[in-house]
Amino acid sequence: MTTPTWKWFIEYTHPTQAHMHGVEKFIYSGKTKYQVVEIIDTDFYGRCLVLDGKIQSSEYDEYIYHETLIHPALTLHPEPKSVMIVGGGEGAVLREILRHPSVERILMVDIDQEVVELCKEYLPQWSQGAFDHHKVEVRFMDARKYLEDTAETFDVIYMDLPEPLDDGPAYLLFTQEFYQVVSKRLTDNGVIALQAGSFNPRLLECHAAVCNTLATAFPVVCSYASFIPSYDATWGFAVAAKSLNPLAISAEEVDKRLSDRKITGLKYYDGETHISMFAVPKDVRTAKKEEKRIIADDRPLITY
Repeated sequence: MTTPTWKWFIEYTHPTQAHMHGVEKFIYSGKTKYQVVEIIDTDFYGRCLVLDGKIQSSEYDEYIYHETLIHPALTLHPEPKSVMIVGGGEGAVLREILRHPSVERILMVDIDQEVVELCKEYLPQWSQGAFDHHKVEVRFMDARKYLEDTAETFDVIYMDLPEPLDDGPAYLLFTQEFYQVVSKRLTDNGVIALQAGSFNPRLLECHAAVCNTLATAFPVVCSYASFIPSYDATWGFAVAAKSLNPLAISAEEVDKRLSDRKITGLKYYDGETHISMFAVPKDVRTAKKEEKRIIADDRPLITY
């Protein structure tokens, strides 16, 4: 075996753990008002978006993340019409939501306009023109302030944000107080879905705290997960709702709803995948019971 000559991008998941990606080309590097942005071409996963040193999505497996985040909640809802996205800079969230024909309005609120513009320029295959769709409205502002001030309600709200590190730009969008605001902005059958940290057994504090915090505002909170290859981890997500329960829907019903809505071209999500995603391992379930932390405006989640 010859000595590798790659330039390496090293992503730290802990001060003593990291994984490496061989870089073919550095496309962009800069700093916005809110975060450090890098766009790189890797040999194994293609083009990648990196924020504050962590890969957010990659060309070859972003479909796994985005189908996992989007379709369980939209398929669970009997007829979603209005959807809000908090974050969602790459535009792939928009792309997946637009597959559901009943959706009439999508509002995307992202605080970092520079990231969105960079994604439009360098990652157009993620959005596939979704930013220009007539159902889509994009606002660049504080999503929490928008939800606090508006009287509009939504059938589904998505949180496509980095993890709630105490010094990160997204922290105040994971708190007990914020989820109470979100609950008021959802319709009676409303659903919220979000990414919620790693299922790595050494890093479960984040997922457990997010789910416990959601439970202060919603009677139904369910964990689910998919393995994201470019993260080198099984990644946790959460669905919370006022009444609808993703555990109560069968694989056959998921497939029927996708068929009735004429949704084709999905590469990852279907009824069988839905059931497997919500089959959460015992160690994660135990961590959620044992972790008592609630993320609050004045009590940040301190994690790496």
